[in-house]
Order: sequence, then structure tokens, then C-alpha cells
Amino acid sequence: MRQFRLLVVGNGFSAYGSYLNMVALNVFIYEVTDSALAAGIFMAVRLMTSVVSGFASGRLVSAYDRKRLMVGADLTQCAAMVALLIAPETSRAGLLYLLAVVTGFCSTLSGVALRTSIPEIVGSDLRMRANAQLSTGRSLAMIAGFASAGVVVAQWGYVAAISLDAVTFAVSACLLLSLPIRTRAQKEKREERSGEERSEDGSVSGRARKAGSLMLLSAAPVLAVMLVVRAADGLGSSSHNVALPVYSSILDPSHPATFVSQFWATWAIGNIVMQQVCSRWAGRGGRQGPGERGFAIGACVMSAAFIVVFAGLPTGVAVAAALVAGMADGLTETAYVTRLQAAPDEQRGRLFGLSASVENTGFGLGMLVSGALLDRFPPFHVVGLLHGLAIVLCVGLFIVLVRHTRRSGSAPPGEQSAPAVGSEAR
Repeated sequence: MRQFRLLVVGNGFSAYGSYLNMVALNVFIYEVTDSALAAGIFMAVRLMTSVVSGFASGRLVSAYDRKRLMVGADLTQCAAMVALLIAPETSRAGLLYLLAVVTGFCSTLSGVALRTSIPEIVGSDLRMRANAQLSTGRSLAMIAGFASAGVVVAQWGYVAAISLDAVTFAVSACLLLSLPIRTRAQKEKREERSGEERSEDGSVSGRARKAGSLMLLSAAPVLAVMLVVRAADGLGSSSHNVALPVYSSILDPSHPATFVSQFWATWAIGNIVMQQVCSRWAGRGGRQGPGERGFAIGACVMSAAFIVVFAGLPTGVAVAAALVAGMADGLTETAYVTRLQAAPDEQRGRLFGLSASVENTGFGLGMLVSGALLDRFPPFHVVGLLHGLAIVLCVGLFIVLVRHTRRSGSAPPGEQSAPAVGSEAR
């Protein structure tokens, strides 16, 4: 865990760079092109790249050294920032779209590789604690990135912001290179698992190898439902992201940024507090996390709290709801990632790759739907509709969990590892 704390610091630098360029580059492309459409296309290209790269990332982290992939992703983003700085001004507009592809792909690849590697880095018993610490670091990086982006750009300009961005990725890569960590299961364990997937005539099941995460989901239907709920969470999250500036302008037209700042600051505090609670709770006896039930409960509470935020209640109540939403979001994130990490190492990469694509697809689709609906309906109705869908799916997850528990007649969900493809799936 001592080495892992350095990894958390390095990941925090990388996350800070991602949040910083999320703000700085979006404004920079508008300044370069003087076109809101160009800025929108830039964001769409980055999001679409993240969706597509989820599938590719799953295959890459299953086939290659994950530490090298993470280091390569950081160095590639660093090099892309440097290339933007030294490029002639006339070619920067086109280069920015290439940069959107690079950052979208590399951030997704790095995230999938890291999440897949956690059980091998710290051990399966400590994965919930490790996930909580990583989430805390990313939340702090988000606060610092969003808060400092405007100041850095206003005081020192885009060159300073992009240079700082490049430095953060370089620091992350150097810290990661210095750590003697193992990111993949030992060879003996992989061979043993491979032997379990052989059919009776001694041949390896080609179907299991080709289908990857889809075969795993067919063998573990609860995980499939969790992915669907996660996609619905993406829809809901996009709705309050799009609706928040609109709602804040309605509350205080003269100071539209006030409620937005209060909301995100309070949400971040709640998220960090819950991650610390999860970390301390997991540190007692190596607990494995709240499991699927904790995930479903957290998702329901989170969506309900977001709906309350836009209900037109007094500011104090809305801010309190944002705090609850942040805490529930922290619980949901830790429960979800920890549960997926229970899958066997050779299947975990494609599972997290599929998860990244599903989450980004839900968020992107939600951005389009929310934007269209907000032209006709008030924020409360839009947020209530999309987060309400997430609540309905969470209820469905509860039903699946109850049936699964009754049928298996074993320990409650969340205390079992995901079945290996080729055993229960056959």
C-alpha cells in the first residue's frame, strides 16, 4: 500500500492534467476558431473516441503489459501537448481535433489498465480500499483542475496552461515507471485458469476466448444488469450536467455561476467523505465492499438526490441534496469497480473496456437527449425523467439479485467472485 499511495499521487497528477485540458482546450479551440460549432465538434470527437477506445483498450490490456500501457498513455498525451505548443498557429485548429482523439483514447486506455490491475497491485483483499483511495485522488484532482484552469488561463495564458498540462502527464509517467509493481496475475495462475477452461477432449474453448466479456456477462447476469444500470447513470449524469447552468441562471440571472460552484464543491466534498469512509471500512478485516446491493442502493439514492437538487427547494436543502448525491456517487463508484474486479484477471480487461464504452455511450447519448429536452421542458422534468429511469433500472437490479440469491442458495451477492468463462458458461 505504500507503493500504491505513490501510484495514487501519480494518477492524481494525470487526472489533474485531464481536467485542466478539459477546460483549457475547450476554451482554446473556441478562441482559435471563433466558432461554437467547432468547440462542440471537439467535445464530440473526444467523447466518441472514448466510446470506441473502450473496446480496443479491453483487448490491449488483456494482451500487453499494463504498466507500459499506462506509461505510454501518459507520455503520448505529454508529447501531444508539446506538439500543439510548437506547431504553427495556422495549423493548430486541425491539430486540436487530432489532440481530442489522442486524449480521449489515452485517458480511456489508462483508466481501463489501472482498474484492471488493482487486484494484482495490492491484492484482492485490499482492492476496495485501493479503489477508494484512487477515487479520492481523482476527486481532489477534479476540484484542483476545474478551479485552477480559469486562473491559469487568465493569468498566464494558454501556453502556460498547456505546458502545465504536459508536465502533469510527464510526472505521472515518471512516478509510475519508478514503482516496482506487478499489474498482471502470475503466470502459474493464468495457466491454471486456462486449464480450467479446457473442454473434456483437452482443447481450449475458442468460443470463450473470442467472446471475452460477453461470455462473462452471459455467465454472470447480475454483472450485465449492473452495466445497464451504469449506462442509465450516464444518462442521468449528463442530464444534471447539461441542466445545471440553465437551472442556476433561473435561480440567479445576475450570478449564474454561484449555484453551479456551490453544487460541485458540495458534491465533491460528499464524494471524498464517502471514499474515506469506504477506505477505512475496508481496512478493517479486508472487507470486499458493499457488492451489488450496495451499488443498487447507492445508485437509487444518488439519482433521487439529484432530482431533489432541481426541485426548486431552498438553496440550503438543494446543497444538502448535492452532498448526499456526492456521497452516494462515491459509494456507487467504489462498489461497482470493486465488484467488476472480482472477475478473473484474463477476463477483467475486456470487462472494464466494455464498461468504459457503455458509460461513455450513456453519457454522450444523454447529452444529446438532455439538450433537446431542455429546449421544451424545465430542468426538473428533464433531470427527473432521466434519473428516474436509473431508479427504475435499480429496482430491476434488486429483482435480479433476489432471484439470483434464491436460485443459487449461496452467500449474498458481492461476496462471490465472478464465474470464469468456460466453466459456468458452458
